[in-house]
Amino acid sequence: MNSRIQAAGLADIDDKLRAGERLSFADGVRLFDCPDLLAVGSLANREREKRHGARTYFNYNLRLEPTNVCEASCLFCSFARLKPIDAAAYTMSLEQAWDKLRCRAHQPLTELHIVNGLNPDLPFRYYTELLRGFKRIRPGIHLKCFTAVEIAFFADLYGMSDERVLLELIEAGLDSLPGGGAEIFAERVRRKICHDKCGADRYLDIHRTAHRLGLRTNVTMLYGHIETFEERVDHMLRSRALQDETGGFQAFIPLAFHPDNNQMRKLPAPSASDTLKVHAVSRLVLDNIPHIKAFWIATGVEVAQAALWFGVDDLDGTVQEEKIYHMAGSPTPEGLTMAQLTHLVRSAGREPIERDTFYNIQETISC
Repeated sequence: MNSRIQAAGLADIDDKLRAGERLSFADGVRLFDCPDLLAVGSLANREREKRHGARTYFNYNLRLEPTNVCEASCLFCSFARLKPIDAAAYTMSLEQAWDKLRCRAHQPLTELHIVNGLNPDLPFRYYTELLRGFKRIRPGIHLKCFTAVEIAFFADLYGMSDERVLLELIEAGLDSLPGGGAEIFAERVRRKICHDKCGADRYLDIHRTAHRLGLRTNVTMLYGHIETFEERVDHMLRSRALQDETGGFQAFIPLAFHPDNNQMRKLPAPSASDTLKVHAVSRLVLDNIPHIKAFWIATGVEVAQAALWFGVDDLDGTVQEEKIYHMAGSPTPEGLTMAQLTHLVRSAGREPIERDTFYNIQETISC
């Protein structure tokens, strides 16, 4: 493979990686520009195996979106509804949301992942009681809830600081933050696709505050729409810089743009090769974030499986109830069983590992 890397013009990047040197902005852009996907992938796979060997992580989780009513007007979103009376708008009652966990009493769930629309009609106690209720039902469940965009929305709507919102949610049972809402940090893109929600600086500052308060978080990147290679690399470098400062990110999660049923429907979805390259470059540039996750709902199951050889070491989890991507046309299942995830990993030649949210190994999968 060394001759292939040399032929692709990546020998100097290869040398940097072997020497443990950090890649630059220019290096990241060159990796995206490189037409040889396998050369880039081989570099990313080496870095992945240096950190994790063949291990591939996933967890027994449940995703819930209790409300899709949202005052933001992101062009790429197929999930949100501006008004409660709009077709397909919904808001679960607390009991309805809690029932989603109650009816899974037989499942060995370790994590509940919650994101919502920015609903201006709910009181803050809806969210604090939501968390308290889940903890009453299952005290040991890990609550990974509310994006930084939601935290900013709560603070502005209810007249609190971002830190106060986080502290009150922690008191109610919040255990970590998901990484959604990052989109692309470049202001040029944000003005066009998500102008009326939390900006990049505030998103990062909320994660900074969460890390200071002891919460671990993830960070995402929406790719495959109008962003440039340079803007992708800038997004990664800003994530890397905050990780240098706090060490609080657990995983970087590229999220593929899906065009169905939204205002950007004329754009094509990202190709499989672009998806593999985004994950590979993420592994190479983000030398300080432990895990690169392929969210199989977004990538598709087969591409997520291939990504395990392009820098990815994590496949998220069982998921079970996902609406955001499926309302945007994702053809993937709404959930996978642990046996299906295990088969997916093993058939890709990797070692399946069940983890909890903090990447503690639960057991060695044998099914």
